[in-house]
Amino acid sequence: MSAPAPNRVALVEDDEDLRRSTAQFLRLGGCDVVAFGSPADALAALDDAWDGVVVADVRMPGMTGIELFRRLREKDAELPVILITGHGDVAMAVDMLKAGAWDFLTKPFAPEALLAAVERAQRARTLVLDNRRLKAEALSDYSSVLIGNSASISRLRAMIPALADSDLDILIEGETGTGKELFARLLHRAGKRRRYRCLSVSCASLPDALEDELFGPGGPSSMLAANRGTLILDDLDLASARLQGRLVQATEERVLRPAGSKDPIPLDLRIVATAGTTQGPAQAGILPALLYRIAAVRLFMPPLRERREDIPMLFAHHVGLITARLRQPIPPMTAAVRDYLHDHDWPGNVRELVHYAERFVLGLIETGPPAAVEAVRPSLTARLETYERQAIVEAVLAADGEVGKAIASLGLPRKTFYYRVNKLGIDLAALRQARRPRGPS
Repeated sequence: MSAPAPNRVALVEDDEDLRRSTAQFLRLGGCDVVAFGSPADALAALDDAWDGVVVADVRMPGMTGIELFRRLREKDAELPVILITGHGDVAMAVDMLKAGAWDFLTKPFAPEALLAAVERAQRARTLVLDNRRLKAEALSDYSSVLIGNSASISRLRAMIPALADSDLDILIEGETGTGKELFARLLHRAGKRRRYRCLSVSCASLPDALEDELFGPGGPSSMLAANRGTLILDDLDLASARLQGRLVQATEERVLRPAGSKDPIPLDLRIVATAGTTQGPAQAGILPALLYRIAAVRLFMPPLRERREDIPMLFAHHVGLITARLRQPIPPMTAAVRDYLHDHDWPGNVRELVHYAERFVLGLIETGPPAAVEAVRPSLTARLETYERQAIVEAVLAADGEVGKAIASLGLPRKTFYYRVNKLGIDLAALRQARRPRGPS
């Protein structure tokens, strides 16, 4: 997978100076910011495809941030919205958090608090969109085995029409599991020889009896069975010297000379060979006399680690095939699965990815907390306590440490105030000390 994108923020603030300053510290914090001066502009621009977070002021003319939040939820109930106000109260915070707001901050707030809220919300948003893409792509109908949009796969896909109808022999190189034989079969199915047989021979483990049948006048494994079709020589670089020597003559003359037969039998074959199971180049394992006869065109199937942008689509495609075969629902993506897809090197390439998709569908992968989205989101209780702690601390500081004034400004009974202070772990003595006037230095 490609590297994670920066946090994206749609900032909605009618005050131009505040909008600029907030956008600036968000950008300094690594965010990609799109700023809107009115809720109406934001509402027109944002939809369920927005891949980031919304940060909106509550007090705005025409449409409040709360109304914007409700309108956005109609478009996408899972879009994270962080509300900011200088005039909020606990009741409003409770109502909005219960209604689905991601977080609720009061002015003035520490920039780090907003950045932390954006970071958590972005992780959740990314996971939601990953799940949507997984389900959409898993249900897609791909007509080609060349799944992906990377440059290397796009080039190979573009070459299919010309190569499929050509009679040129082809050597396809690449690591194990990259799909070399699948591509060879795709060329056969896409070309003029598709009405005839495609015979695939595993050169690495061909018993002597089947080798003799390959060069014999009959039998299902004879080259003649694929006459006018395609012969795939899979793992040719692992073939024995004896097999390669016999192939040199057959590919040069395009005839079979069965033992005991006086007359050669003509062969009309298109040969597609694969190589690269070993780490070295193909020429290290293939006789030169054979290599240059069957390698009129040489193609390279890239390893999965070199086309990471294709991994999500490939994974989703195979999840779709597996769930359809097993008649099971598509499981939800989790942060652990997404991170593994992104970070793993995939030495087994597509074949390894398919096996991972099978384990994912069967629930055999350790995925961390079941509620992956909620795992990155603070609980409602935690967010309310954070808001309440911030309100009490600000009230005490604004009252220069005089608790009576702070209690009056908060409108709380004294007993309730001290109960909340103790429960929230607020150090009143430290707050008084912070506000105590200092003498001359």
